Amino acid sequence: MKPVDFELHRPETLSEAIALLAEHGEDGKVLAGGQSLVPLLNFRLARPEHLIDLGRIASLTAIRRTPQRLIIGAMVTHAQAERSVAVAQGAPLMARAFPHIAHQAIRARGTVGGSIAHGDPAAEMTAVAVALEAIMVAVGPRGTREIPARDFFIANLVTALDHDEVLTEVRIVPPAGPTGAAFEEVARRQGDFALVGAGAQVRLAQDGTIADIRICLTGVSATPHRALEAEAVLIGHAISPESTQTAADATRDVLNPSSDLHATADYRRDVAGTLVSRVVKTAVQRATFDTTSAA
Repeated sequence: MKPVDFELHRPETLSEAIALLAEHGEDGKVLAGGQSLVPLLNFRLARPEHLIDLGRIASLTAIRRTPQRLIIGAMVTHAQAERSVAVAQGAPLMARAFPHIAHQAIRARGTVGGSIAHGDPAAEMTAVAVALEAIMVAVGPRGTREIPARDFFIANLVTALDHDEVLTEVRIVPPAGPTGAAFEEVARRQGDFALVGAGAQVRLAQDGTIADIRICLTGVSATPHRALEAEAVLIGHAISPESTQTAADATRDVLNPSSDLHATADYRRDVAGTLVSRVVKTAVQRATFDTTSAA
């Protein structure tokens, strides 16, 4: 199928883009890479009369690191962020998740901000944003808003962005201390949307116990899921087969995923617990290795 007719706008500045959104109201739609929006257009599930392409706004394409935070522009592509040393050091979980996003060609066009603004709970970046307590910066006619990830994702494909706002950057507080991360997925084919995905970022204390842990899941609820119950089981303890099993069980106990053509709810629940156990073990191993290397 082909999309309905629309008018394409290609502003050079953020202020131009915001003015266009204000002018066209709910008939306007932001294009930020297009890897999610274009299929919706082709299936006519989205029918905007005006598309505002952010691709020429240079201010949205930078990755910056300050002592307090990592700042990723909304139009930074997945491929660009995947290669970034600043992202690898400032958001190890995000760096580990990028290789699981579709295929290289998709990562070359898709953007971090576009994925997050789309709000798909099966997507890697939405889950990572929740786990890392990212702050989304939105700019619109009424000024600038900082929206915590816990408040940003409202329902499946629904976010806190107003129709006349642009997501401009994602802010993440870097970890302090030896940190390891891991991300794994179960999918029918490599590059497909995962049936279930899980990621963990772990910071160790001097005695080897877990000082901080962030665990996220994809594909198990209507919004990106942070496995707080599993985190609570592990925080302050050294890793062991018993603790990871308890974390897996705690994860399964609270999940209520839906069934569809691809997998039953019970399958998703069981896989989620198994993946949590795996990514926690791997993240701790990587954090331990980093500690040894730094010594």
